[in-house]
Amino acid sequence: QVQLVESGGGLVQAGGSLRLSCVASGRTFSSAAMGWFRQAPGKEREFVAGISWRNRPYYAESVKGRFTISRDNAKNTVYLQMNSLKPEDTAVYLCAAGGPTTVVVDAVDYDDWGQGTQVTVSS
Repeated sequence: QVQLVESGGGLVQAGGSLRLSCVASGRTFSSAAMGWFRQAPGKEREFVAGISWRNRPYYAESVKGRFTISRDNAKNTVYLQMNSLKPEDTAVYLCAAGGPTTVVVDAVDYDDWGQGTQVTVSS
């Protein structure tokens, strides 16, 4: 059974930083594409960042230059370093895992999802 567990969310002031982590179990992590998505109340789920199994990162335009995705295959963990946070970054952040051919920017292409971690940025 695949399990994705996110952590690291919280309340931060605008301009601050947070680091999200997602630990995966139950699948071969090194060959998995991993993604971070977010969903704010009343809005659709949107792509934030993804990383292919070859370690190539992808970012939404809204977070480029502020967020960094990385992975540690030895720890089965993907990270999202979020700097210069803005109130509009407030959302539940979800981790997702897919196979080697996953289109990392496309939510429907992922196989497994975590429960999410809340990020709240105050102005």
